[in-house]
Amino acid sequence: MNNRGFDYFALTIAIIGAINWGLIGFFKFDLVAFLFGNLTVLSRIVYAIVGICGLYLISVYGRITSFNEA
Repeated sequence: MNNRGFDYFALTIAIIGAINWGLIGFFKFDLVAFLFGNLTVLSRIVYAIVGICGLYLISVYGRITSFNEA
C-alpha cells in the first residue's frame, strides 16, 4: 500500500511540532499556545495530531528496513 501522501503530511506535522518544541526549549515560547490559546480545545487537538503523527512515523523505521532488504 502506498501511503506517500500521508507520510509527507505526518512528517510535515512532526517537523512543525519539533520546531514548536525548539521554540519552547530555547525561548520559552509556545507557538501553538500563542496561536490557539493555552490548552484550549483547539490547541489540545493540535498537540494530539502532532503526537499521532509522531507515533505513525515510527512505522517509517520498518519500511526503511524493508527497502534495504529488497
